[in-house]
Amino acid sequence: MNVLLGDKSRFAAEVGEPGPLCRVDLWAAGKWLTCDDNMAYVPQFRRDVLNAATWLRSGEGSSLPFAGLSAEATHRRLWQRAGDDDESEADRQLSSRFRFLLWGPTTDNVVAHLFRERDHVVITLEFWREEHLFTHPEDAGAVFVVEIPAEEFIGILEGIAAALDAPSSERRS
Repeated sequence: MNVLLGDKSRFAAEVGEPGPLCRVDLWAAGKWLTCDDNMAYVPQFRRDVLNAATWLRSGEGSSLPFAGLSAEATHRRLWQRAGDDDESEADRQLSSRFRFLLWGPTTDNVVAHLFRERDHVVITLEFWREEHLFTHPEDAGAVFVVEIPAEEFIGILEGIAAALDAPSSERRS
């Protein structure tokens, strides 16, 4: 039995039957994020999702770092020089402070940043793999932005972790 958490137009997850490997489909801003690899290695994926929920529940997360820039423009600025040979250590640290969805192969096809704005989180996402952009040219250069209440987002993350931990018999109710 599948478990659907959240709203696909904002942020959602659909979790299949748990096991060592489990199908996990993620959506944000109406985009299917796990289109390249939706089979998660459950121990690692569950741990990473739960760590993110715990981190956010503790009040962590920083607001947009550049005054006057939109979330989309901030995403582009943080990602612009990432990994370049001339990227300064300060730029690397700033970018890494906001990186999000670092949950292994299941989510490594997107670059994501998370910003906390009072009681909401703002998530920016961009597909980067050439294969994806070739088959989905509408995603080339696009930055997708989601704003969601922090408590709702944390609840979805905790729900993912619980669904990955639940024995099949508990999930059928």
